[in-house]
Amino acid sequence: MGPLICREEGEGPPLVLVHGYLGGAGMWDAQFATFSKRFRCIAPNLAGFGSSCHLETPESIEGHARLVFETLDALGIYTFLLLGHSMGGMVVQQMAAMAPERIEKLVLYGTGPVGMLPNRFETIETSRQRIRSEGLTATAARIAATWFMKGADAEDYAACLAEGSRASLQAALASLTAWEHWDGTAALQHFPMPTLVVWGDGDRSYGWSQPETLWKTIPGCRLAVVPGCAHNVHMEKPDIFNLVVSDFLQSET
Repeated sequence: MGPLICREEGEGPPLVLVHGYLGGAGMWDAQFATFSKRFRCIAPNLAGFGSSCHLETPESIEGHARLVFETLDALGIYTFLLLGHSMGGMVVQQMAAMAPERIEKLVLYGTGPVGMLPNRFETIETSRQRIRSEGLTATAARIAATWFMKGADAEDYAACLAEGSRASLQAALASLTAWEHWDGTAALQHFPMPTLVVWGDGDRSYGWSQPETLWKTIPGCRLAVVPGCAHNVHMEKPDIFNLVVSDFLQSET
């Protein structure tokens, strides 16, 4: 398998942004517009998603993490700042457990340490069954609506649909299997890098218990809760999201 297809812009310290389930690098528009002024922004499309939709998707979070590392190796990047959203947050936690010395700072956004998602709007098995019975397009549209407080009426809902429609059926199903077999809790207490957790208080994918565990377990972890946002804070309130993340990335500690 070749390297993941990345979106890249800007110059400066490398900032790697990893998208979530049924997403892609195209969902980081507002972040690239801001962060590329100070950082070399690199957003890989995970295998089976976005511009990497032709690649076979691993059935493990570790498999995704290894592919991101291999892609960064191919770009000649050893140390970097790292941000992961949702399933991408699981991937970056796994990366932090595998090679903590490579990650200068870590942002865990709209995510948690347990793949089974105890507070999710529906169970993983329900999503799997509905993908098979209703089709991926309909399921992606329904799931994307839960990512916004305004649902399908949200301004950036169409952008999520556009990215989600590029995912392969294999990717959608393999990722659910990856979640079921992943639990990153044990590694959290050993994270040495400065870490920020960002969460929208209306998130229907990751209930409070998930970001709370990250915040309370990772040494010195910082927490930012954004009110009036669902799962996609970076699209619903991009100015606030970008300000909070920029402040953390540029701080001395």
